[in-house]
Parts: sequence; C-alpha cells; structure tokens
Amino acid sequence: MTHLKVGDTAPDFSGIDQSGKEIKLSDYKGKKVVLYFYPKDDTPGCTAEACSFRDEYTQLQERGFEIIGVSADTEKKHAKFAEKYNLPFPLIADTEKEVIKAYGVWGLKKFMGREYDGIHRETFVIDENGKIEQVIHKVKSKEAAAQLLELYA
Repeated sequence: MTHLKVGDTAPDFSGIDQSGKEIKLSDYKGKKVVLYFYPKDDTPGCTAEACSFRDEYTQLQERGFEIIGVSADTEKKHAKFAEKYNLPFPLIADTEKEVIKAYGVWGLKKFMGREYDGIHRETFVIDENGKIEQVIHKVKSKEAAAQLLELYA
C-alpha cells in the first residue's frame, strides 16, 4: 500500500458519480476537497460516515470544503445509497479501483480474525493547489465530519 502524505501532490482522477456525471479532481482546482474513501454502501459504519458528512455539509461548505466519497460500489448502488440517506455530494463508483489504488487505500485488512484485501477508511484533504493538506488514517465513522472540523477549528 502506497501512503500519500501531507505535502504530496494529490493524484488526479476522473470517475463517474451516482448521477452518471464525470467527476475530475482537476475540476476542483481553487477549492478545498475532502476526498473520503469507504468500504461499502449501506453498511453501518459507511452509512454513519456518509451521514456525518451530510449532517455537517452546510458547515463544511461554509468553510470552503467540497466533499467527494469513493468506494468500489457501482453507480446504481451509489444512487440508491445517496437517495436513501439524502446525500448532497458526489459518490464516485470506482469499480476498477483506480482511484482507490492511486491513493493507497487498498490493502490487507483484518476483521474478526480473518484477513482479506479491501478498502481502508481514510480521508484526504486536498488544498486549492492540488496538494494533500491533511490525511486522517483513523476515521471514526460517526464522527468523520467532526474530526475534520476539529482540524480546521
């Protein structure tokens, strides 16, 4: 697993969101982007994380943040997830794991004594010039937005 760190140039990407719209990091130049990676739509931890960003969305936007979620789920699954929980931000369907691997969040995980490859829950803050400004490795699902807001208090 490659680990990007603060100061690195964020890998550019393009992907399709839940609405079928192409999302490119380069389209966000001049804006601060919160790029969060999560394992799977509509699971307890991932739902809590997405709803955390949803609930603080206005406050995050007021502070200049744009939110983008990424998982390996399909556009269709993302659409159902976004609709069910009223998510106001794009969710990229990275079924080929190109963005996931570029950001180094794919790798060995352990759960209940079992080891497997999967997506690590991590959040990157990318500054207006495309540089990584913050990396949150230990994301607390229910407090994901609060963790971020705390860093920028």
